[in-house]
Amino acid sequence: MIRSRNVLAWVPLLLVLPVGKGLADETSASAVFGGGCFWCVEEAFDKVEGVLTTTSGFSGGHVEDPSYEQVVKGGTGHVEVVRVEYDPEAVDYAELLHVFWRNVDPFAVDRQFCDEGESYRSVIYTDGAAERELAEATRNELAERFDREIATEISDFEAFYPAEEYHQDYYRKNPVRYNFYKSACGREERLEEIWGDEAGGLAGQ
Repeated sequence: MIRSRNVLAWVPLLLVLPVGKGLADETSASAVFGGGCFWCVEEAFDKVEGVLTTTSGFSGGHVEDPSYEQVVKGGTGHVEVVRVEYDPEAVDYAELLHVFWRNVDPFAVDRQFCDEGESYRSVIYTDGAAERELAEATRNELAERFDREIATEISDFEAFYPAEEYHQDYYRKNPVRYNFYKSACGREERLEEIWGDEAGGLAGQ
């Protein structure tokens, strides 16, 4: 087992052929979010109408094209992220932010759920002033709503490095292993504790 999550230690790996995700065309836009385990973030955004593709990878660090092992070991500065390619005529950036927030614990510092360390911190990587303004506005709204500090970072996007192929579409390729991890990690329970019926951010879709 390569992924350093103890709850997976005894679950056998299911060998499944990679799932194709299609290609976004020139009319699409992209956004990059770090919300802890990128397997889970992929699953969350794949459910959003208007999202064309999701890709797990790394952003925010100082090492070019890092491996997964380098990132989880620490010291690269990178975060596990997902690049979301979407059709802006079907879903806008504000809606993606709505989904992002309701799939993270915005109060957690250098961790998300059972995953600890700098690579699991929650971050919104913005591309341009308009995205940053919107991201900061939503963070401020949450700080006021919950009356506490929001730990999620907002940083300028610089580079995205795709993770190894076995991480892409992991929740589809290895459903038993993935679902055991997700359940044991307590992700859904914590999201419901924070967000209630809003958890997942897909109400009304």
